[in-house]
Formats: sequence, C-alpha cells, structure tokens
Amino acid sequence: MEQKKFDFNTIIGFGLIFIIIMWMMFNNQKESQKEQIAKAKATKDSIQKAKTSLPKQALTAVVDSTATDSVAIKKLQGSLGSFAYSATLPSAKENVTTLENEVVKLKISNKGGNIVEATLKEFEKYAKGSGQLVELVKNNNASLNLQLQTKDNRVLNTKDLFFEPTLTKVGNDQVLSMKLKAGANAFLEYKYVLKPKEYMLGFDLRSQGLNGVLNTTKPLDLEWDLKAYCNEKSIAYENRYAEIYFEHKDGKVSYVSQGTAKEELPEKATFVAYKQHFFSSILLFNAPIENAKLYSTDLVVDKTKDTIFTKQFKSTLPLAFKNGELDYKMNWYYGPTDYKTLKAYDKNLDKIIPLGWGIFGWINRFIFIPLFGFLGSFIPYGIAIILFTILIKIAMSPITFKSFLSQAKMKVLRPEIMELGEKFKKDPMKKQQETMKLYSKAGVNPMAGCIPALIQIPFMYASFQFFPSAFELRQKSFLWANDLSSFDAVITWKQNIPIISAVYGNHISLFPILAAIAIFFYMKMTSGDQAMAQPQQEGMPDMTKIMKMMIYISPVMMLLFFNSYGSGLSLYNFISNLITIGIMLVIKKYFINSEKIHAQIQENKTKPKSESKFQKKMREMMEQAEAQKQLQNKKK
Repeated sequence: MEQKKFDFNTIIGFGLIFIIIMWMMFNNQKESQKEQIAKAKATKDSIQKAKTSLPKQALTAVVDSTATDSVAIKKLQGSLGSFAYSATLPSAKENVTTLENEVVKLKISNKGGNIVEATLKEFEKYAKGSGQLVELVKNNNASLNLQLQTKDNRVLNTKDLFFEPTLTKVGNDQVLSMKLKAGANAFLEYKYVLKPKEYMLGFDLRSQGLNGVLNTTKPLDLEWDLKAYCNEKSIAYENRYAEIYFEHKDGKVSYVSQGTAKEELPEKATFVAYKQHFFSSILLFNAPIENAKLYSTDLVVDKTKDTIFTKQFKSTLPLAFKNGELDYKMNWYYGPTDYKTLKAYDKNLDKIIPLGWGIFGWINRFIFIPLFGFLGSFIPYGIAIILFTILIKIAMSPITFKSFLSQAKMKVLRPEIMELGEKFKKDPMKKQQETMKLYSKAGVNPMAGCIPALIQIPFMYASFQFFPSAFELRQKSFLWANDLSSFDAVITWKQNIPIISAVYGNHISLFPILAAIAIFFYMKMTSGDQAMAQPQQEGMPDMTKIMKMMIYISPVMMLLFFNSYGSGLSLYNFISNLITIGIMLVIKKYFINSEKIHAQIQENKTKPKSESKFQKKMREMMEQAEAQKQLQNKKK
C-alpha cells in the first residue's frame, strides 16, 4: 500500500480560505457596530424631540437614550396616547412660521400652533418716533389652548404639543395649516389665512379622524388668555379704556366691568374683544358659543410701578362636536380700535368703541364722527378740532339765544315777582298762583331758559365720549401738545407727592388750565344773570350763593379731572367756552335790550291770553289746593 505524500498546494488553499473568512467576519462586525450606533442616535433624537412636546406631568414616562424605538414609543403612548405620533415627527421642535402683509406681522409657533407674536407695522407705541412698533402679542403674554379629553381618560393641552406647519399661497392669500397629528390621517388642524392689507385673519379649527380618539360626549374648552401691554404714554389713562367687549343675544354688545376679578357669562357669544384703548385683539365665531366664561382683572395697582401691563384677560369657550368632529370657522382681528376700520367689516365690531348710549351715541355716530372725519381729511387735526367746535357752537347758537332771552325776560320780571313775594308772604300757595298769572300775562315761560340748556347737555356729554375714542388723534401734535389723544404736559416731576400725585398726577397740562380759565369767565358772566332771573323761593336755598360757589368749583373740577385726559378734549372745551363767551357778548350787545323787553312785557299784559293745556292744568291744581286749604282752616 502506497503512503500518501504531504500536499503543499492544499495547505496554501486552506490558508487563503481562512484569511478570506476572517476578513469577511471582521467587516460584518464593523458594519453591525455602525448600524447599532446610527440606530441608537436616531432613537435618542426622536426621544429628545418627544420630551419637549410632552406636558410636564408626562416627562417622567420618557425613556433615556439607551432605550429602543419600540420601548420609547410605548412609553410615549402611555403619556400621550395616540398623539405620541406627533412627538416623533420632524416638526416636533421649537420653531415659528411667519405670516406678513402690509399692515401686520404674525408669528405662529409649532408648539401649541398659536400666535406668539402679533406686530402692527404702521403704529408706534408710547410716542411718535419712539422706534418701537405696537406689539399686541409677544414674550408669552398670550396663549391659545384647547383642552383635549381622550376616550382613555387623558387630559392633554394643545399648548404643550407640537403641530406640523404647512405654508402655501392661494392667489394673494397666505395659508398656514398647523396640524396636531394622532396618525397619518387623524389630526387637529388650525388653519390661518392672511389676506393682503388686512388686519382680519381667517382662522379655521377642525378635526379629522379623532372621533375614535377624543371623548366627544361633551364640549372641549378653548382657552384664550392675554395680558394687555401698555402702548400709550399714560398707563392710567389707557387702563381706563381697556376692557373686554362681547357680542351676544342677537347682536347686543356688552362689556365686562372693570376692576379686580370681574366675570361675565354670556349665553351665546359671537365675538370676544380684548380692547386696549386704541388697539384690540378680537376672536370672532361663525356660530354662537354657548356658556362662555369671560374674566378680567386690573393689573395696575400702583401706576408709578405697574407700567408694563394694563389688564389680564381670559376666556373659556366651549366648542361642541358635530358628528364626532370639531368644525369651526372663526376670525382673528389684530389691529387699531378705529371706528371706520371696524365699521368696514360689517360685523358689529364698531360697537366696542364707547360712544355712549342712546342719543349720545347717535350724536357721535351721525354728527361728530362724519363731521370731524371730513375736517380731518384735509386740515391738521388740531385745527380740525377748533373748526369742528366753531361749527357745533354756531349750530347751537339759536338755542343759546333763546336761553339768554329767557333769562333776560325773567330778570325784567324779577322786581314784580319780588313784590308778589312780599304781598303774599304768609300765603305761599296764593303767591304761586299770582306768579303764574304774571308769567301768563307777560308772555314769559319760566321753563324756556331750562329747555335750551337741556338740549345742549347731550352734545356736551357726547364730546366726552367722542374725543377719548377718536383714534385719529393718536400721536397727532398741535402747538405744545405732541399727542392730542394724551395729556399735554408742560411741567413734569418724578417725585411722588402725597394726595397731589394721586389726585392731580405728576405733571401739569396746559390746555386744561386754559379751559378752566375760560369756564371761570363764562360762569362769572352768566351766573349773575341766572341768579337774578330766578326768584328766591321761601324755604329754598339762595341761588345767588350757589351760583357764586359754582364760579370757583367748576374751574377747579376742570383742572383736577382733565389734567390726565387727552389734550384734544381739553382743547375742545377751551375753544367751546371761548366761543360761548363771544356769542353771549354779541347777543347781549346786539340782540337783547332790557328796555325793549320790558316794554314788550307790559304790552303783553294788556293783551288777552289763552291758557295752554299745561298752564290750565297748573292753575286748576293750585285752585284745588287752595280750596282744600281753606276748607281745612274752616274746620279748625
């Protein structure tokens, strides 16, 4: 049997095979390590994103970077349920999308899907030239939150979760869709639509495929909060006009009272407006919101220290499901509280401007606003106020004339009335009867002087409502006043002077001083005539003394109350009193002659007079009273 020889070729072949196998095993191990590292990194990133999207109470359920995808998702689902899907998307990070047109700039955050900045590009805060644009929303002063209640008894807040943004352009409109996803085709969507040159923003809120996720048996609470920034020179004056307005009950517009912790519960709200004197944030609904809850509280306790915010506004708006889904078309308005701008939307928004109720509001809407708007369209607003005042006073001059004429007649009759007073001193009823007969014979109506004054009161009150609400006056200058919508300080001081600072303020305004001087001379000229015209009644206070007191009280009241008011209103009152003094002097000099009036009265006495129904009724009442008195005296 032949012995087998050692084969070197076989040994070399096995060696090469071994080397190739070892090389392949090494490479496979290296690739496997790379894949594991990449996979671990991806898991860590997705979990880190999820952490930021979770409510605080769910953070403890998030796994660390060494966990696997399946474990991470399970724990996220344990905290967020189906909405854990949104936490793993690329959009689950702090970022904003900007919508901007010619007048407004808005930034919408991925987190919460709501507006985090709202800037008005045409208006500056505090004073013209400040370089600071009016910002209604910034630095987390506002929030929008929808409290989600899931079928597995979770309560999630949309302000803590991440939405996926998609920005498109439809024609000239910018359309931003923000979706909070519970799956590829299940989501809650906020859709914003911004048109060119518009303050009004379209806002649709809807859900899709969530009827199996959310508890749809009761409404979800939409919570809208805002801390109103101070945008004007005087925080105290601005705060006076900062309040919540709301429309309800077939177009009726009401407001939440000012003060601490004020609340209203409108039954069917169709819009809620957070009004900040000259700027407003308004949320409008296409369908009435049942059982809304509105809350307002004053943040200005000390006007020398609380200088950033005016009011804290809060709204809780229940949104009901329709066929298991949410579907609401709404609008946001971020813009000026300007009558013409708000009126143009034809949504009753102009009612948030406090122009007064009843006849006062009618005067403002149908006389003051059109007239002043016309004048301001071609002349500076300071001159427009002066011309506006002149036109109003000229229109009222016939009424003023009748008032002065009545006073002159009463003044002429005063000696005869005093004689009757002395003659029937012990019989007040007889005195009244004879006085009424004298008035009738002389052709004098004692009420004729009061009626013209009463007619002028609505116009005076309307002006007190109109000028503080006139957006046109904001940051418009005239003479030394750099802002006709705010006080015209000529002297200011920083020191807090007890009582004076609280009542009068830390400045001296000049227009109120001029208005106080004008009203002093006006009352000085008229109070004597009024006192002389009114006969002294037994048991009644002396009218002469009252008129003398009012001469000094009225100017002091003007100084105290108007020192911190808008200078436009003080300018109006100053010019108004000057014109009234001028009209009064002209009437007295050229139209009223005491001797002629006396002669006319004496002539009237000789003419037969027919009694009016009022005079007849008064005479009969007095005669009945006199008869009863005589009967009682006989019984005694």
